[in-house]
Order: sequence, then structure tokens, then C-alpha cells
Amino acid sequence: MGIVLPTLFALLAALSNALATVLQRRAALTVPQSQGFRPGLILDLLRRPVWLAGVLTVIAAGVWQAAALATGPLSLVQPLFVLELPLTLLLASLWQRRRPSGATLLRLCAVVAGLGLALLAAAPSGNRTHVSIDRWLPVLAACAGGAAALTAVGLRRPPGRARAACLGTATAICFALTAGLMKTAVHILTEDGLAGFLTSWQTYAFGASGVCAMLLMEHAMQGGPLIASQPALTLGDAMVSFLLGVLVYEEHVRAGWWVLPQLLGIGLIVTGVFALTRSEAGTL
Repeated sequence: MGIVLPTLFALLAALSNALATVLQRRAALTVPQSQGFRPGLILDLLRRPVWLAGVLTVIAAGVWQAAALATGPLSLVQPLFVLELPLTLLLASLWQRRRPSGATLLRLCAVVAGLGLALLAAAPSGNRTHVSIDRWLPVLAACAGGAAALTAVGLRRPPGRARAACLGTATAICFALTAGLMKTAVHILTEDGLAGFLTSWQTYAFGASGVCAMLLMEHAMQGGPLIASQPALTLGDAMVSFLLGVLVYEEHVRAGWWVLPQLLGIGLIVTGVFALTRSEAGTL
């Protein structure tokens, strides 16, 4: 059950996030496009019921994600969120009452097979629950600096692929950081109760990071085509989360010859994600 439960919870979270993406993308395309960072974008979106439905779905996804992180390693749980893209495209097709083509289904299978191969070969293990502040400080600085730099570069670009890719990558960093901080906060909640949860710095840090991620995601969706923002978000979140699991939580993955099937799986994932996004760019 050490692998089954976190995997199940992570899959439910990925499905919820996929549905939220479809709903929020629909809402984002109904508001005026912004040339810069515009906090008022959220006020415009609040008037769209479909966006509010997307927010509720995001909250549900957060609950499933917290359960997954509480029961399994970060380096296992977060890479499973790569499945958000295939699930998003399938849900978007159902929304539009379109049947996915054979080529699309083949690309979906490539992503799923690649993810399965990579995770089986890596076999992430370990479930450390607490990380000292001195270990977190350089990570927080690096993530905040990277996200801020990518956001600044993206907002200087006109709407297009470069802008969407920069904002999508910044969003991915914030989502990965949110997951990393949430893992400790959830364990504090289970061990010390609500009082401990509300007095821990990780709780407010992951909340702030999550808000930044949501705001950046809305701008990334508006900033350019899906082919630029979605791969950056999908692959970036998985990669940064995996690194946080190994470097911060000291989770273990297989080395030696196991690296070869891991690289093969990653290659299948990357190829499938870009092929899916390119072929289904108009779906959302």
C-alpha cells in the first residue's frame, strides 16, 4: 500500500487539475488580454461562473494532492501530474463532443508508457516529513529568483510562444515549490493538529506560492499558444518537483544501469507531450 495509495491520490488530483484547466482556459479566453501583469485579471474572472467552477475543482485537486504527499514521496507523486496534459486533452475533446484521433491516442499511450517506465526504473522511495529551515532557505531563494526572472522576461515579450513558455515555466516552479512545502505542512497537521498547522511557516509559504502559481497560470494561458505554455508547465513541474524530492527530502532513486530506462521513459514523455500539444493546440 506504500505505493498504491499515493499513486491513487495523485491520479485523482491529476484528473481534477485537468478538469480545472479546461474550465479555467475557457474562462481566460473570455476576458480582455493583458499586455502586462494585471492583478485585476482575477476580478474579471470572478464574474465567470465557469472559472469559479474551475477554482472549486482546483481545491478538490489540492485535497487529493495533500493526501498523496502525506502517504508517498514527492519524487513519485508529482511526476504523476504529467498525466494532466493527456487527461486535459481528453476532457476537452469530450467537452467539444469530439472523438480523439488514432494518432492522438497513440501519443497519449506514449506519455503514459514513458511515465510508467521512468517511475518503475527510478523506483522513488523515502518519505521524510520534516526539513530544517536552513535546508529550505537556498531552495526558496533559488525558486523565487527563477520564477521572478522568468516572469519578468515573459512579460517583456509580446503575446506569443516565448511569453507563454516563460510564464509557463515560472508557473511550474511555483507549483513544484507549493507541493514541496505542502508535504511538510500536511504532516504537521496530522502530528500537531490545527494549531501546529496554523503556526508553521510552511503553511503560509505554500499558500503564498500556490496563489502566485494560480495567478501566473492565468497569465500563461493568455500569453500565447498552448504548445508553448503547456509543455513548460507539465514538464517543468515534474522536473523541479523530482529535484526537490531528491535534494530537499533526500528521497532515493535507482542509479547505475537503471538510468538508461529512466532516460528512455523521459524521452517518451517529452516526445509525447510536445506531439500532443502541437496536434491538439486548438482543442482548448
